[in-house]
Amino acid sequence: MSTLILHHPSYLDHLTPIGHPERPDRIRAIDRILEHEKFQSVERDMAPMGAVEDIARAHPMSYVDQIHRLAPDEGTARVDADTTMSPGTWEAALRGVGGACRAVDEVLTDRVSNAFSASRPPGHHAEKTRAMGFCFFNNAAIAARYAQSKYGLEQVAIVDFDVHHGNGTQDIFWDDPTVMYCSTHQMPLYPGSGAASETGDANTIVNVPLPPGEDGTGFKEAFEVVILPRLETFAPELVIVSAGFDAHARDPLGGLNLVEADFAWATRVLMDIADKHGNGHLISVLEGGYDLEGLARSTAAHVMTLMTG
Repeated sequence: MSTLILHHPSYLDHLTPIGHPERPDRIRAIDRILEHEKFQSVERDMAPMGAVEDIARAHPMSYVDQIHRLAPDEGTARVDADTTMSPGTWEAALRGVGGACRAVDEVLTDRVSNAFSASRPPGHHAEKTRAMGFCFFNNAAIAARYAQSKYGLEQVAIVDFDVHHGNGTQDIFWDDPTVMYCSTHQMPLYPGSGAASETGDANTIVNVPLPPGEDGTGFKEAFEVVILPRLETFAPELVIVSAGFDAHARDPLGGLNLVEADFAWATRVLMDIADKHGNGHLISVLEGGYDLEGLARSTAAHVMTLMTG
């Protein structure tokens, strides 16, 4: 079996204001590096349009309708201080949902070993009823609910190594014993959540904040001391990676000092968890990463590691 990459040209059509860090060039940088011959064995497919009923497992329908109504016919529409919609945003967001759900289908039917949905806009800041932090729909959360609904999974883990805390994912699963959310992230930093004391009503929220300037040593310690033992106990049937690469040392929006090898290492240990408890079932969805070179190189390291599965 192989690794599957899900992508779509519509991701370039979600336009943001000039100078905005979450820009179409992010996808272009990823596409360029994945054209290298070492990735030629990877399967590629277009992300389908996501179904509104799949979104509604993580966000109420009233919220989905609200976002649809905000989509402009021309120009841009501001959702919050740093989150805007353009005429192409609605399709891009739905394709992100569709890519995440299609990844679940392909992996849980064992057609591929694992899958990476290279989508934008990102999703992990999207709360149940609030778009923020460049995010509209929480792709990782939707994928988890989709896997539970369609395939009857009882325990799913979402692991997030973006430099920013995934407040949206935490909000959606705060009181849910069937989904474990684990996050490493810089603190203090936007959005201000993610303290270690935030454990959820079901004790399935696992936050390991890292101080500014932390490098791969502290990152690996967070996994080895806290996250991996919790995942071992939880024994997820599916691992979903919120793959944000803005903890890279080059990234302008964060202050951590990770390098490509750190992301490859995290990918490998999460694959090991998936191998042990979930028949290797793992998908990942793109979150942040705003330095184009750091994003491209980190994505390449992530996908190369997935290919070893």
